[in-house]
Amino acid sequence: MNELLSPNQVVKSGTGQPCKVIKFLGSGGQGEVYKVDWGGSEFALKWYYQQNATPEQREMLQRLVSEGKPNDKFLWPEDLAFADQVPGFGYIMRLRPPEYKSLNDLVAGKIQPTYIALIVAALELVKAFRSLHIKGLAYRDISFGNAFFNPATGDVLICDNDNVATNRTTKPCGVLGTPDFMAPEIVRGEVQPTNKTDLHSLSVLLFYIFCFGHPLMGRKVSNIRCWDTPARTRIFGTEPVFIFDPGDRSNEALDKQRDPTGEAGGWALVYWQLYPKFLRDTFTKSFTVGLRDPDRRVTELEWLNTLAALRDAVFKCVCGSPNFYDPEVAKTPGAHPALCWHCKKAVKHPFRIRIGKALVMLNADSMLYPHHMADARDYDFSTPVAQVTRHPTDPNIWGLKNLSGAKWVVTLPNGKLKDVEPGRSVPLAENTRIAFGRADGEIRY
Repeated sequence: MNELLSPNQVVKSGTGQPCKVIKFLGSGGQGEVYKVDWGGSEFALKWYYQQNATPEQREMLQRLVSEGKPNDKFLWPEDLAFADQVPGFGYIMRLRPPEYKSLNDLVAGKIQPTYIALIVAALELVKAFRSLHIKGLAYRDISFGNAFFNPATGDVLICDNDNVATNRTTKPCGVLGTPDFMAPEIVRGEVQPTNKTDLHSLSVLLFYIFCFGHPLMGRKVSNIRCWDTPARTRIFGTEPVFIFDPGDRSNEALDKQRDPTGEAGGWALVYWQLYPKFLRDTFTKSFTVGLRDPDRRVTELEWLNTLAALRDAVFKCVCGSPNFYDPEVAKTPGAHPALCWHCKKAVKHPFRIRIGKALVMLNADSMLYPHHMADARDYDFSTPVAQVTRHPTDPNIWGLKNLSGAKWVVTLPNGKLKDVEPGRSVPLAENTRIAFGRADGEIRY
């Protein structure tokens, strides 16, 4: 296929500034993407095929450019672009750095990030789409084809933002979403994409990130001979059933022995048991009542609360493998000791601290953040207020260092009071209580 633009060709942005094509990057269903020089810096330019360069698309892009990006995770349209010699138009956006990988690569097993990186990616995705929805916009095509993340850090970038539109409910639009991620009511042809249908797509995306499978592809899929449009409509639209629905096992996840194809939830069955009950409960709500009632879907704030708690629950077994502390299992009378998923031995929990509703495992690299100290909901992990540290002269002694600007008042296990000024530490010991100022915490073992 001939490329629409050529190297060194100059197009003009909407503000009249020249934009020079450097090289062709790739193509998709709507157009082609190029690396360009715009104002002395490198950007990406998406140029639409003529049939996709509609007045409606141009109007939508102009509105997105005028409104600006919801947050910095979006590779947002920064300006439109035009050329006298080439039909149609395009838009200019930031380039995606090479260290950001597609979530497709994650699901395919091509990259293996840490659990913390996965949780950070999930948190960033939820925060990003929440910021979009607060502005009255719907993404309309949330899927793992439109999100990229840095496997080392979990930081995310979201592309294809020209699909974004106002949160409409009745007016027909050209974008309905990626079939496997569409809400059931869209699959059935009942509604157009909205932020409520986005919530379903977001939950599917999160399920893929943590369970490496589709939440609705279980036993029913193993009985399908031809995976065509009628089959997809039945599985995702007219007869959707969660593969871990506690009240309906008709579409249960099958293990590898019962489903050699691996399409009926085999990997999800493996990963599902690794996570604490509160995460499994949130997914269950998403794909039971949330399938039937869009108004009862898991909201972005519910996801943020759940994912922040999941981040706090991570700890390492002595074999080095990450595990999750499940408070429901820990408080069950007579429960057997939790086993590491990797070495199959009973895990040894580190110290942990209870602060209000939060329960944080105090690993060697753990930190506390502003949301732990108050009822904050922004979940900003950029500025820690406390950090687990090792004693400078005795490596067997660990403490919690005050990184905030305020004094802590500590009640030691023997009942004595101690002030811990900023920059100082309190030893990790069971029954130590800390008054942080806006919240109180207690260290447990």
